[in-house]
Amino acid sequence: MGAIVAIVGRPNVGKSTFFNRLIQRREAIVDSVSGVTRDRHYGKSDWNGKEFSLIDTGGYVVGSDDIFEQEIDKQVELAIDEADAIIFMVDVESGVTGMDEDVAKLLRRVNKPVFLAVNKVDNAQRHADAVEFYALGLGDYYALSSINGSGTGELLDAVVKELPELEEVESELPRFAVVGRPNAGKSSFINALIGEDRYIVTDIAGTTRDSIDTKYNRFGFEFNLVDTAGIRRKSKVKEDLEFYSVMRSVRAIEHADVCILLLDASRGFDGQVQNIFWLAQRNNKGIVILVNKWDLVEKETNSVRDYTAKIKEAIAPFDDVPIIFISVLNKQRIFKAIETAVDVYKNRSKKIATRKLNDIMLPIIEHTPPPAYKGKFVKIKFCTQLPTPYPQFAFFCNLPQYVRDPYKRFLENKLRDNFDFSGVPITIFMRKK
Repeated sequence: MGAIVAIVGRPNVGKSTFFNRLIQRREAIVDSVSGVTRDRHYGKSDWNGKEFSLIDTGGYVVGSDDIFEQEIDKQVELAIDEADAIIFMVDVESGVTGMDEDVAKLLRRVNKPVFLAVNKVDNAQRHADAVEFYALGLGDYYALSSINGSGTGELLDAVVKELPELEEVESELPRFAVVGRPNAGKSSFINALIGEDRYIVTDIAGTTRDSIDTKYNRFGFEFNLVDTAGIRRKSKVKEDLEFYSVMRSVRAIEHADVCILLLDASRGFDGQVQNIFWLAQRNNKGIVILVNKWDLVEKETNSVRDYTAKIKEAIAPFDDVPIIFISVLNKQRIFKAIETAVDVYKNRSKKIATRKLNDIMLPIIEHTPPPAYKGKFVKIKFCTQLPTPYPQFAFFCNLPQYVRDPYKRFLENKLRDNFDFSGVPITIFMRKK
């Protein structure tokens, strides 16, 4: 579980180039899944072995300059609330602008580490010009060029030094986070879970400074709910903005074992819900999808079967995810929802004995070996589950580089057919034996 670093600054100072440079190395490795919507504003990076999530607050601003100003203020406020460290990017070509001064004013009041990054410094003259940014009152700055990467190292060294050491509180209990877009019924769902008489056993301080786990003991299950109170606490940020609700989900998702993704049946599985789903998947979390307010949907035009098929189509290729139709208002299938989340939690921590795995998988592989590549035949000799908190499998073979994604997906599907991994992303590695 890493810390969160936000990049703020006005448009066109080079935030996205910088962001892309940082997540590039990771993305190249992580992103072999095709057909996933890429939300280019959230990614993971690591530097000197310290992993963190990176959020680029830019790219969501539309409209005229005055709207700009408000938007930037909102983004900075959001970064101040949600991030562990903030990189404030300015651009040496345009010098200090009024908007930079506004942002600096907000950031000077913050007690989180703020790093002033002066971008586009690619020659000696510009190094000299950068001095004027002392005027922002944020102390020292880091001169860099996000296009060619010079200077990014020093900045990142400083950033990771300041990131909090997040101790993993090892909890035996499953940790569930209820996520989804605003107004899907998250608070009502949580209240229905707790019951009016609040079956709260204890509030234990969560792993981050803002996240509180609430321990529930009900329906014969004990679990921690990763408190998403943070999602409600800032009424001043208009929650209708797609970016904000996705960003608010980041922390809750990262701290959970299973994400309970709640959506409003009448609004469907839209882009924003898909982004939240994708975040949970990218973070290798268990996922349960709850379709709420099903009692209000026109049954003539919508059947559970068609609706389920639509969602599965949207989340393919990872469509082995439980989808449950509920009504929080009528307390329909709330128990089923929690029961399923517990099952998914168990699936996520399932360990399969190596011998059993090979007894089942090797005959399948023998029957359908990987396709030959440039006349070379791939022989898979052995497989094992890796000792990680979520399911990852290594298949040992002579030519790992020739095994393509479609075959990996075939192996994944066979694992799913033979062992219950419903609701859990699976990673498959090909290794040289």
